[in-house]
Amino acid sequence: MHRLVSCSIAVLAAFAALVWPPVAAADPGSGIVDVRPLGGRQLEVVVYSAAMNRTITLWMSHPGAGAPALYLLNAVDGGESGGPWPRRTDVEDFFADKPVNVIVPMGGRASYYTDWITDDPVLGRNKWTTFLTRELPPLLDERFGMTGRNAVAGLSMSATSALNLAIAAPELYQAIGAYSGCARTSDVAGQLLIQSELALFGGNAANMWGALNNPAWAENDPVLHADRLRGKALYISAGNGLPGPHDTFGAPGIGGNPGALLDRLLVGGVMETVVGRCTRPLADRLAALDIPATVDMRAAGTHAWPYWQDDVHRSWPMFAAALGV
Repeated sequence: MHRLVSCSIAVLAAFAALVWPPVAAADPGSGIVDVRPLGGRQLEVVVYSAAMNRTITLWMSHPGAGAPALYLLNAVDGGESGGPWPRRTDVEDFFADKPVNVIVPMGGRASYYTDWITDDPVLGRNKWTTFLTRELPPLLDERFGMTGRNAVAGLSMSATSALNLAIAAPELYQAIGAYSGCARTSDVAGQLLIQSELALFGGNAANMWGALNNPAWAENDPVLHADRLRGKALYISAGNGLPGPHDTFGAPGIGGNPGALLDRLLVGGVMETVVGRCTRPLADRLAALDIPATVDMRAAGTHAWPYWQDDVHRSWPMFAAALGV
């Protein structure tokens, strides 16, 4: 059973209870340490984060100078155990002929890709909002000749992160994708979900946004701050937990394994049922605010990577239009 499934089981148990923006200067001390070719247009880029006092490795698909950027954030394991986007989906091939830089940060497990209030004894120093919005983009823009137009997308845990990054740095992103994520962070159910996800990796949610009554929980709730997403291209998706086209013996990640299929149907099904129910408040809030968004509430489908691969394919035309390619 892969790590994402193990994560899902623990989480379920707990839960059941067109002007290009100017290129800013990078934060002092941060910098690109190394660039390693991986073949074709793929690169491995190592960046030192002054905010986190460590290096972060990126997978990157680089088409050449003069292209915008799409940042894809990994699931709750940060791509460290079950695998990142390039290993779990076809993004390498899908973007091979498209005029966009695709950047996948490796790491950030159970971090919500946010700035933590204090260092965690197990997860260490997490200042991902600073890294992703202030340190990294200027470095990549300058080194690889990017246009300064950006989009960000995430799945599951990082779907919430993508929304919060766009709220924190509204001038940076033109488009946001949130696939199968629970945007509510300040109600009891959302807080329980987050606490259980972090605890599974040994992290303490109090080190992220403080005690449950700390205003930081509400400050990082995209439903409460949906008005700050106005003017962005938005793609919001979720299934309903019922068996869908990728929940068969021959589906990717199943490979004819009855145990894997049962796990996807039961664990992935319940997870996506939960996700679907807490995605609806975000969609309703956007509609109430008259903020346009593409909302894909699938008629079927579980909490699984093949659906997120579909999401990338389906949302790409929206990203391309917003990025001007």
